[in-house]
Amino acid sequence: MYTRTLLLVCSLSLAAASAFAKEEFATAKEAEAMVKMAVDGIKANKQKTLDEINSKDAKWVDRDLYAVVYDMNGKVAAHGANPKLVGKDLIEIKDADGKAFVKERVELAKSKGKFWQDYRFTDPLTRKLLAKTAYCEKVEDLIACAGIYKR
Repeated sequence: MYTRTLLLVCSLSLAAASAFAKEEFATAKEAEAMVKMAVDGIKANKQKTLDEINSKDAKWVDRDLYAVVYDMNGKVAAHGANPKLVGKDLIEIKDADGKAFVKERVELAKSKGKFWQDYRFTDPLTRKLLAKTAYCEKVEDLIACAGIYKR
């Protein structure tokens, strides 16, 4: 009886622990939450938020999820994974399939304001080229995005 009870308690503890453990990779809900946090931050204090993202502050980089902010001309204002891109005009950059995803992102921001966008990009964790979908929102004169990799 004691052994069965102990086994049951251990099983329930493991199940509870795994339910609260973070997944290995980010989810769509987490991408949307990060973009909302960026939008709120930009509205409250634009420069501070951009600086935090560029410094790879822990709240802006989570596993394979990171914030990216563009101006309405496709220039990088902040990049959580690669701050060396800040100030670079990426309007003409294309993904592995030849899709000008930053140009499309700017157009979608102008026409829709909030949107999901599909393209292919290198996963920062695995370094593999994967299908990716990014959630983006236009805020003031910027576009805040965070994307997840389709696995």
